[in-house]
Amino acid sequence: MRIAVFCSSSPTIDSKYVELARDLGSAIAGNSWELVTGGGHISMMGAVSQGARTVGGRTIGVIPQALVDIEFADHDNDELHIVETMGERKALITDMADAFITLPGGAGTLEEFFEIWVGRYLKFHNKPVVILDPFGIYNPLHELVNHLEQENFIKPGMRELISWTTNVEDALAACSKP
Repeated sequence: MRIAVFCSSSPTIDSKYVELARDLGSAIAGNSWELVTGGGHISMMGAVSQGARTVGGRTIGVIPQALVDIEFADHDNDELHIVETMGERKALITDMADAFITLPGGAGTLEEFFEIWVGRYLKFHNKPVVILDPFGIYNPLHELVNHLEQENFIKPGMRELISWTTNVEDALAACSKP
């Protein structure tokens, strides 16, 4: 199984988020699963791959050339796919992965999460969509999703396509559910 992880690449976040990413990477590899990321070596994105490789896991990165050019790429990945655009990056990650875990992150992470969630709802894929949030970063998002459903902006059943988890074990278990 291949698990894609969406997360922050910000170098200014608290180290607890970086440790979470490292722990998740180790756990993914500990299950003999492969890791797919955005191919960067900074912050959480780098830590999740490092965590997987620390225990002998296989890592696959997908990164646009423009980010490679500014020395953002994690060249220690077992595979590093260099693409031209962010759209190509997301499409390749979507195709390669069997499940998706979203960790705390900013606008880019949220954009990836929303695309994968909507894609599942529209039946472009039938892969698990998981949020791993032990620190409550996404609590307002969870409340917003519930509110949007109450106001009929989100169709019944769409909210249930997201597995909201607070620990690594539950996140990995959710990846195995259809």
